[in-house]
Amino acid sequence: MSNYFDLSAYEGWVCGDCGVALVPGKVDIAYMGNSFPVELLVCPKCGLVLIPEELALGKMNEVEKALEDK
Repeated sequence: MSNYFDLSAYEGWVCGDCGVALVPGKVDIAYMGNSFPVELLVCPKCGLVLIPEELALGKMNEVEKALEDK
């Protein structure tokens, strides 16, 4: 999933809780007992993850529907 969007568009974003710059990191996204490794922007201090809107409403939505149809 990590190649479906461009993380560089979010360079300079900071964590709303910590004020620390977000960095790319591997995240496991789980849904209905399935887990998917994805590279997203993560706060190195508190672990907050930024899921871009285009990913949430695009590819992640497609995967959810496919899993629900199984």
